[in-house]
Amino acid sequence: MGAVKLRKVKVFIAQSLDGYIATKEESLDWLMTVEGEGDNGYGAFYETVDTVVMGRKTYDWVMSETNGYYPYPGKQGYVWTSQKDRQSDDVVFTDEAISTFFERLKSETGKDIWIVGGGNLIAQCLEAGVIDEMIVTVAPVLLGDGIPLFPQGAYASKWTLAGTKTYRQFIELAYVRG
Repeated sequence: MGAVKLRKVKVFIAQSLDGYIATKEESLDWLMTVEGEGDNGYGAFYETVDTVVMGRKTYDWVMSETNGYYPYPGKQGYVWTSQKDRQSDDVVFTDEAISTFFERLKSETGKDIWIVGGGNLIAQCLEAGVIDEMIVTVAPVLLGDGIPLFPQGAYASKWTLAGTKTYRQFIELAYVRG
């Protein structure tokens, strides 16, 4: 009998050349001005996951941008928030300890787990050591200020470059822990 393959926790996100995932006003308009190729690898990545996890601010932003339409149908969704009294048919609102939550999810059968964002949740997950892979697509845009992909935190760690891809003006950098 073969070993059970644990699910991986992955970050898949785009950032500006100077490390921001959005402007201070939470706009991603700058990202749409860059010439890419197809969906810049999103579709292929999306097929590898069956669970999406995001922070409350990211969830609220996504729902606002999509006029209340949950953009990840068929995927189990989780939102990190202290406002657990919220209701949604698409996501579970939780404030469970990050390490416990991801340990449980990784042991379940299924595809990989995508941390959609934002930066604060990613930092907390890095501090807990639960992220296995990061796929960061860099856009050749300097914002000068905004919401950083990696806010300050206690998550110093080493990562190994696992691969690169280019989508015209975008470059995708894939890293694995260690």
